[in-house]
Amino acid sequence: MTSSNVETRGAAVPDAVTEQSVTEQIAIEQAHVDRVHSELEKAGRRADVVHAEGLARGQIVKSGEVGFEEAAGLFERDALVFHAAKRRSALDTQYEGLVFGRLDLDHEHGRGERSRTEREVRYIGRLGVRDDDYEPLVIDWRAPAASPFYQATPAQPMSVVRRRVLRSRGATVVGVEDDLMVPEPPDDIVVVGDGALMAALTRSRGARMRDIVATIQAHQDEAIRAPARGVTEITGGPGTGKTVVALHRAAYLLYSDRRRFESGGILVVGPSGAYTAYIERVLPSLGEDSVVLRAVGGVVDAVDTERLDPPDVARLKGTTRIRKLLAAAARGRVPGAPTELRVMVAGHAVRLDSRDLDRVRAHVLRQHQRNLAVPAARAALGEAAWASLGITGERDAKVAFLDRWEDHLDIDGFLGEWWPQVDPREVLLWLADAELVRRHAHGSLCADDADRLATSFRCALDLGTWSVADVALIDDVAAKLGPVQEEPREERGFYEIEELEDLGQYGVTEVQPVREPAHDSDPVVSDEDPRARLLAGRVGRPEEYAHVLIDEAQDLSPMQWRMIGRRGRHASWTVVGDAAQASWPDQPEAEAAREEAFGGQPRRSFRMATNYRNAREIFDYAARVVRREVPDADIPEAVRETGVSPSEAPLGADPLAAARHAVESLADEVEGSLAVITPARWAAAMAPLAGLRRGRVVVTDPMSTKGLEYDATVVVDPAAIAAESPGGVRVLYVALTRAAHRMAVLVGSDAAL
Repeated sequence: MTSSNVETRGAAVPDAVTEQSVTEQIAIEQAHVDRVHSELEKAGRRADVVHAEGLARGQIVKSGEVGFEEAAGLFERDALVFHAAKRRSALDTQYEGLVFGRLDLDHEHGRGERSRTEREVRYIGRLGVRDDDYEPLVIDWRAPAASPFYQATPAQPMSVVRRRVLRSRGATVVGVEDDLMVPEPPDDIVVVGDGALMAALTRSRGARMRDIVATIQAHQDEAIRAPARGVTEITGGPGTGKTVVALHRAAYLLYSDRRRFESGGILVVGPSGAYTAYIERVLPSLGEDSVVLRAVGGVVDAVDTERLDPPDVARLKGTTRIRKLLAAAARGRVPGAPTELRVMVAGHAVRLDSRDLDRVRAHVLRQHQRNLAVPAARAALGEAAWASLGITGERDAKVAFLDRWEDHLDIDGFLGEWWPQVDPREVLLWLADAELVRRHAHGSLCADDADRLATSFRCALDLGTWSVADVALIDDVAAKLGPVQEEPREERGFYEIEELEDLGQYGVTEVQPVREPAHDSDPVVSDEDPRARLLAGRVGRPEEYAHVLIDEAQDLSPMQWRMIGRRGRHASWTVVGDAAQASWPDQPEAEAAREEAFGGQPRRSFRMATNYRNAREIFDYAARVVRREVPDADIPEAVRETGVSPSEAPLGADPLAAARHAVESLADEVEGSLAVITPARWAAAMAPLAGLRRGRVVVTDPMSTKGLEYDATVVVDPAAIAAESPGGVRVLYVALTRAAHRMAVLVGSDAAL
């Protein structure tokens, strides 16, 4: 709904914007922000009243029976408490920078001599706030009435005269920046600053990405508000705001179709844990917490890893060719399982050898997932056992035999060993045996690849950690095996109640669940046992989502696309990427897996063509490097200049001293974060630099910088970065485009840019 706040024309102000007039403008905005926060406090008190009222309802006499009225009271109580708590949480989390924008609009009324102009002021913020008369004080940024804040341009002003961005610390307005949408400002309009976007770009980068709802441009806003259905692809080179646009799109989808996306959920997948930590504040700060944020190494439940395989092993694990090996291993014999069955059943001596057992297993697994096939395996084993006796024409005898087979304790014991429940991670650990890998990989992998694969799984066993590429393999095997089935628990006594979800978070304290003591058989994971760490937790069925958002999509392997596709079978998609920054080398194979994940859904694409992050001098340097090997790279236009070109210096005989000198020089020139981006060759040598300048300096590898940005960077040995990285110069391009303001490059003795 459009705000109805109407400002009457005041007295004219001087043309020159003085420090005093800026202070006056800040004071005007501070007065409105103070009023908004006052209303926010009243809304919080109202939520507390509803919370208390909810707790007061549903009080029942503990008579042992609950009637209809009492049950209705309990339901009403829980609903009131839940919604009050949710509202209170929303109010509390929106305190920081609640009001960030203002629109001054001129509306024409009437025609000819009877026409008149009416000025309207709309304040834009993270959520809608109204006063006691239900007049809007702040319009939610996702509402249609807020769209001119992002879409208005001087060519199409949409009735906007001035767009103002408010910068705040807490509830205090510390600055304003204006964009004028008309050739000349009216006499009563003061225009402050050089424009909101450029002001935002010159600020230092903090530890977490700032949401830039106040500085989203028209084309970005078009992508944010694109229809929910189908696949929305957001492309563009480094620094074009793709990630921020995608995250704001997720928030907008939740706002525009809350029932669908809040109930179905939104999955956001990023390249690393560092990336997810960097952006995790953006969506909650926009009022949305119904989003699951995962690094690609943490998509599968019970597994979360950052460890990267060597490039050749990562390529081997990422290609769909490995699926033949995984399928054979998932269908194969369980290592250590019995290879023969000998048992007396109904007076008959049964003997099945390894070939008989293999035939039964193959027959069952053609139609069943292993972990769900215990009944089918038992039945097929019984049929094979009866056939092995060579008895024909005695139907009653067969029925009696199979009846006895079904409840035979020896068969129970045999099935427990021959057909156990298999965790998909165990299948990968079986493949630490090179001979087993070669047997299962016959015809799909060469001997060298089989040995490399087995070595990687032995490495996992030694370290007690999976690699990022392993996660997609675990998911693929899990789809073949089915979820591990738990043993049925013993029945409880009649006086015990089922364990309830903890309601304390909603203020409900009348009912407390009975907690069962830990079972003696519950596994205790020891930090000293690498195998136990690898198998900790439980891999369940993949949860499906209503919307899937993937950032740095160009890096996903075909196996990773299949993994994420299982979570978005019926989802709409937002896909963010830039082919020039790809670390996965075989793009056609990845494209095929990606198309399979999307299905036949409609597609739309938005290209971001302006680099807002990097100073022009930094980006021109990076663009020259990538164009040598990727001439068709999507090169955006950098819009900001600092007048300072990146510096180059040799690593020399003392690489740490050279890097320290570069760090100290840059730290004096920028106020914010600084990263030393180093290949593995120099990682140990650069480690002492981490934490310098009161924690402003981080030391990181090129792949871990995906999606991140810093005020300044020191790029160590670019030639080694390209040589060590799976994407070669494309990953070097990533490293060279992380800095916003300053960059130093330390060139190794064996190469130069």
